[in-house]
Amino acid sequence: MKQSRLNKFLEAACPSTVFPAVAVLLTLLASAITLVAAQTGASHAAEIHDHLRKAAEYLKAKDPDSAVKEFDAVLALDPKNAEAYANLGVVAFFRRDYRNASQYLRKALAIDPSLAKSQALLGISQRRLGDPSARALLEKSFPKLKDKPLRLQVGLELAALYDQQGEPGATASIMRSLVDLDPDNVDVLFMAQRVYSELADDTLNKLAVLAPGSARMQQVIAEHLVNGGDLQHAIEHYKKALQIDSRLPGVHFELGEAILQSSPHDPATQAEAEKDFEDAEAIDGDAAKAECGLGAIALSQSDLDQAFTHYQRADKLNPNEVEAQLGLARLLMMQQKPQEAINYLLAAIQVDPLNSEAHYRLASAYKRLQMDDRAQKEMHLFQEIKKTKDQVKELYKQMNIQPKMQGDEMPDSKQQE
Repeated sequence: MKQSRLNKFLEAACPSTVFPAVAVLLTLLASAITLVAAQTGASHAAEIHDHLRKAAEYLKAKDPDSAVKEFDAVLALDPKNAEAYANLGVVAFFRRDYRNASQYLRKALAIDPSLAKSQALLGISQRRLGDPSARALLEKSFPKLKDKPLRLQVGLELAALYDQQGEPGATASIMRSLVDLDPDNVDVLFMAQRVYSELADDTLNKLAVLAPGSARMQQVIAEHLVNGGDLQHAIEHYKKALQIDSRLPGVHFELGEAILQSSPHDPATQAEAEKDFEDAEAIDGDAAKAECGLGAIALSQSDLDQAFTHYQRADKLNPNEVEAQLGLARLLMMQQKPQEAINYLLAAIQVDPLNSEAHYRLASAYKRLQMDDRAQKEMHLFQEIKKTKDQVKELYKQMNIQPKMQGDEMPDSKQQE
């Protein structure tokens, strides 16, 4: 091991009998210096911790000015303290001082790039300042954020940015994530419906330009007429679509459904709808829904065995087909088998918790079994759901829109149990 210059000097200047004592003194001196440095570091760390604690208390007491002084004191002791820079950035951000917020947050991220919240706030600040770098910062931070309110805010900022830059697909995608994150958030739902409506309008316009005389265009027109409650004209356009393409997927079932809804108890209408449902099975392969349509016709004709066969077949084809479960429950109640009906009704509610008919029929089944507490609970749920959906219908009426609520109405007098 090489000797230091100080050791060499001491060896040359002092007798060998004296040098060991000097070496011991130097070792003790070095240990003392190390101890003082450690104590100083510990003292600084304690002081920094104390300033951060006080700053947190000031922020809690809504005194940001005093908190800023504490954070500045931290940086005087430790110029590379990411936490202090990040918090100063937060304070500036909520004061809408986006320029200073950006500076503080950038310094925090330069020291600790893993600060997702700082990255998110920097992205929002940069967007407020019109800086193109905002997009990359928001996109990087969004998937890493755990804080729900901040994640929502970043998502909305991204959606607005995508919309501004003319990217409807990206806008719709981010809105889907936000609806999943907070499905009851009014602002999110408002923006989502607007984005989806605009995307639907854009695609419809493109379809109208590219294929105005196509079978799909006729199907779209028919679907819009159904939603508007104009079944007769919808049926005409469905038939025009089939004249253009007799094997167009989905149209036979939709046509049969529209025909049956136009006059549910008319034998001629039932026969016409039945043929379309059979064609749908043969062409589309979506047999579960078609079987439900055939089951509804058979039930209307009081052919209970045939209705049971169709609904049972639909249930086997698709265990999540609510119409099949409700149809089987109706038939079982008619056969005085409420316990078996309950199994299908519970399955329907699991798939569609807000299905008012399922709750109504479940209340009837419980009542039949003298399970009065459960019956009252289900009837209360039915009434609350029906009340809410009636309000929705009224709002739709004000917008001249017919809400689509298939298989989710209060049973008619002939089928009440």
